[in-house]
Amino acid sequence: MIRTLWFYIWFFPLTAFFSLTAVLFGPILPEGRAGRWSGVTWSRLALFFAGVRLDVDLSAAPEPGATGVIFMPNHSSNMDILVLYAALRRYWIGYVAKESLFRIPLFGMALRAAGHVPIDRGNPRKAMKSIDYAAGQTAKGCSVVIFPEGTRARVPGEMGPFQIGGMIMALKCGRPVVPLVIAGTERILPRKRLRLGPHRVVRVEALAPVLPGSYDIKERELFRDELRARMNQRFLEMRNA
Repeated sequence: MIRTLWFYIWFFPLTAFFSLTAVLFGPILPEGRAGRWSGVTWSRLALFFAGVRLDVDLSAAPEPGATGVIFMPNHSSNMDILVLYAALRRYWIGYVAKESLFRIPLFGMALRAAGHVPIDRGNPRKAMKSIDYAAGQTAKGCSVVIFPEGTRARVPGEMGPFQIGGMIMALKCGRPVVPLVIAGTERILPRKRLRLGPHRVVRVEALAPVLPGSYDIKERELFRDELRARMNQRFLEMRNA
């Protein structure tokens, strides 16, 4: 309980402070720099106060470059956002997030300033604009993070079904898709729980990228099924190690 209280005492002020930092300095600093610095610093401090340690292996991921990639991680916990910011700190990343989050005062402004991608799944026209925006961000060097499950897994320790919309966005961006497997966050902050669990170590591992041209848009369901099979197998191996 003490660990949980300590985490939340710091988490909300840190979130407000670094959101404000991203908003104020976003228009001044070069593309993405303010959001990247704010996100990475916010996440590393929050993980420190949560007592979480990362074990990260990104050896299979391309080096950060002039153009971005598509990172596709599994999603078990709200802690995943913090973990990915810290694990991918060498990359400029932009999350694909539901549009309603961008309407939250200050926080939504920070999301836009950092280059994150709003998505309205119920509006096909807006969804297409989001795909175009995501593709444009990768051309600038931003690596877009898409959670293929669409939301947090409903059963801790089980990877949820992958949604076809994420596959379409990834394929249309025309960039390498890097699967990321996260294991451990489901034991720290599972869905519908606020109290931190006793687990302390989170593992993040990049799998071999799916290169552009490996699938076309007509093969999106095959892409979805094969990607999930690869990621789920490694998730179970990491979780049971």
